[in-house]
Amino acid sequence: MANNKKTQSLIQLALFLGILVFINILSSYVYKSADLTEEGRYTLTQPTLDLLDEVDDVMYVQVLLDGDFPAGFKRLQTATKELLDDMRSINGNIEYEFLNPGEGSVEEINERRAILAKDGIVPMNLRVKDVDETKELLIYPWAVISYKGRSVNVSLLESEVLGVSSEVILNNSVSLLEYKITSGIQRIRTTKKKAVLFTTGHGELETIQLLDIQRAIYKKYNVGQVNLDSIVSISDEVGALVIAKPKTAFSAKDKFKIDQYVMRGGSVMWMIDQLGVNLDSLRMLPRFFPQENNLALEDMLFNYGVKVKPNLILDLECTQIPLVTGQLGDGPQYDFFPWYYHPVVAPTSTHPIVKNLERINFLFPSSIDTFRTKTPIKKTILLTSSKYTKIQRTPIELNFEILRQKPKEDFFNKSPQPIAVLLEGEFPSLYENRVPQEMLDGLESMNLKYIPRSTPTKMIVVSDGDLARNLIVDVETQKVKTLGFNPYDKRIYGNKNFLINSLEYLVDDSGVLESRSKEVKLRMLDTTRARTEKTKWQAINIGLPLLFLLLFGLLYNFVRRRKYAS
Repeated sequence: MANNKKTQSLIQLALFLGILVFINILSSYVYKSADLTEEGRYTLTQPTLDLLDEVDDVMYVQVLLDGDFPAGFKRLQTATKELLDDMRSINGNIEYEFLNPGEGSVEEINERRAILAKDGIVPMNLRVKDVDETKELLIYPWAVISYKGRSVNVSLLESEVLGVSSEVILNNSVSLLEYKITSGIQRIRTTKKKAVLFTTGHGELETIQLLDIQRAIYKKYNVGQVNLDSIVSISDEVGALVIAKPKTAFSAKDKFKIDQYVMRGGSVMWMIDQLGVNLDSLRMLPRFFPQENNLALEDMLFNYGVKVKPNLILDLECTQIPLVTGQLGDGPQYDFFPWYYHPVVAPTSTHPIVKNLERINFLFPSSIDTFRTKTPIKKTILLTSSKYTKIQRTPIELNFEILRQKPKEDFFNKSPQPIAVLLEGEFPSLYENRVPQEMLDGLESMNLKYIPRSTPTKMIVVSDGDLARNLIVDVETQKVKTLGFNPYDKRIYGNKNFLINSLEYLVDDSGVLESRSKEVKLRMLDTTRARTEKTKWQAINIGLPLLFLLLFGLLYNFVRRRKYAS
């Protein structure tokens, strides 16, 4: 009888173990997860799901993040794997592999690095702060996506920003993983690129002044320039029209071409200086009164629901400029002073264009007002000045005397002022009921039709024309500084990323940019406490499980003895 019970127990144990093994094998082929996080970090956005549904062939993702990393980078590595697992669970055509470029002999590593460099994949030397030490690692935070004979490179790590810790940079990188991978998938699937055209003919920024932003977007768009006087109409193939710092008036014909381009669903990015002012003007003249630029765009923008006001914003949150304060030997002595006309704007909106963006440097911005329109237009404030703002209205005398006095916070008492506004909806034509019959006949002869109301579209208005201007190092060699580089504090601000995101939002209708709004909350480790309480937590993590195991063993033996003793 005892032998039968023993045999039955062994059979039950074998069945139980068999079931566990079967479930384990089955789980290796089926990936399922439940997102229990507060911020929904493991839930893919709907545009990402829609894009994955369209992948109809094997898409191979090679991630160059294999290896032994500190905790911070391990988190980026793990988050990338989890994201790709999520994507593969949606579409089995997604395949991936993690590789370590630093693995092998010295010759193999150098050869591999040379090949990667030819493809534009360069390593990053990042300082990663751990509990006990700070390490410098040469790493390749890149993914290479291959699909139907084409490939794109995707950088997984956000760029270093002066004054921002490695932990925050890594956290932002984790937050943006879905956007970066999805954007790469979208790029590799797009066989026909849309055009982004920069207008000329009205004193706009020159080509070399726009060189860095154009280089940043040329892989994704067909980038070019257009003189509105030389064309009959703006083609529907143009994804976005960029008007960057015009200085002279737009003719009625040019405005009509822009208006009808918008009516056909075209997108426009306006970067407008309402007042003509720059730092060089102030340095050259003892007294300077900025004049209002006569652009003849006020009626058009007002019709679309906005007005760039003829004023200047001063902000205590600003960059510094050097001024001569004395003589040092044979040369002048310089000191740096905060220049309130150059605000540094920290995005507070949760819109995907500006979410998780670093601060943006403006030069002499104006405030923007918004108005109700006859058609439904949604107005979203993307960027504002800080709560320490002052407004100067025309006429204004500008000089450096303001720097001689210590700023008073109650002097900068205006609420945050809008300086970048997104408009979305159906726009009314500026020329409604104003187009003569002979002009309508002329349009019809060119197979064009006047449209009084637009299809749903988008535009962005920014009250600073210099936002897109890069500094020039050498005209002959076309060498320029990175857009957003400030020559005085040597920092790179987020101007370029803001423009890239803005253009992507204007051109792309798939909504991929929505995934930039995802936020992964950074739960920082208190390294000082971790160091001082290291022994305590080691004892708890090692000793407590052993204690529970000991108590379980004693309790099990006690129950067993009582059961069989009876």
